Amino acid sequence: MKRVLTAAVGVPLALLALFKLPPIGFFALVAGLFCLAAWEYVQIVAHWTPDAPLWAVIPLVPLVGFSLAPGFDSWHLPEALPLVPLVLAVGVGGLILLRSTPLAQGAPAMGSIVFGGLYLGLPVAALAELQSRSPWLVLLLWAIVWIGDSAAFYVGTALGRRRLAPVVSPKKSWEGAFAALAIGALSALAFSVWRQGAVDFMLIGLALVTSVAAQLGDLVESLIKRGAGIKDSGTMLPGHGGFLDRFDALAFAAPVWWFALELTERLPLRP
Repeated sequence: MKRVLTAAVGVPLALLALFKLPPIGFFALVAGLFCLAAWEYVQIVAHWTPDAPLWAVIPLVPLVGFSLAPGFDSWHLPEALPLVPLVLAVGVGGLILLRSTPLAQGAPAMGSIVFGGLYLGLPVAALAELQSRSPWLVLLLWAIVWIGDSAAFYVGTALGRRRLAPVVSPKKSWEGAFAALAIGALSALAFSVWRQGAVDFMLIGLALVTSVAAQLGDLVESLIKRGAGIKDSGTMLPGHGGFLDRFDALAFAAPVWWFALELTERLPLRP
């Protein structure tokens, strides 16, 4: 029941933000939500590097998003892009050294910070750029990821027999994974007929690739959590766990969807 109530409140608010907020407002909202996910991520990876300055992941999220979203080139410097490798290569390493992080924690800490910044910053850039081009593409992405996740859960619970990744996530099944893929394909099919007036087989293929990425994102977060010995990343979303639990699939799927649409020239040109 908590899961349903949270969705009943969250879905209308998400749609309102998607279609009504200007690009800068949507970017700020998404960056803020992913910063909350980053805070939860930091609590998890602190299991391995408790004395390292892992808090650096949190400001990295909007920095990466801001620097990599090309839609903002009209109001930030084009030279912002080099900030990402500069901060990741020099800033993170320098911070680790200046904070006198214990030697045994140095390499894992750098890995955790750099991975975390990209893991949670790239989807911010992807979602901001997609919304600035066409909110409908974000809506389709959400359908692929979140309706697909629900389909995987219910089909896997009812029909799942073959485990997908038993060590990382014992409850996930191949049957559930194929159900998520089917939802992704059907969502893209319905979208292409509705918005484009014809079946776009390339878009359906991109939706399948994005669905695979979403499921990998879910498994990667499960890997991190299971390694730290915890079940949920947080408790801020009743019935859903934490923000990282809710955005784990989206963190992988959003950049893949964005890049795939760009490569196939299916991302609308900004007016």
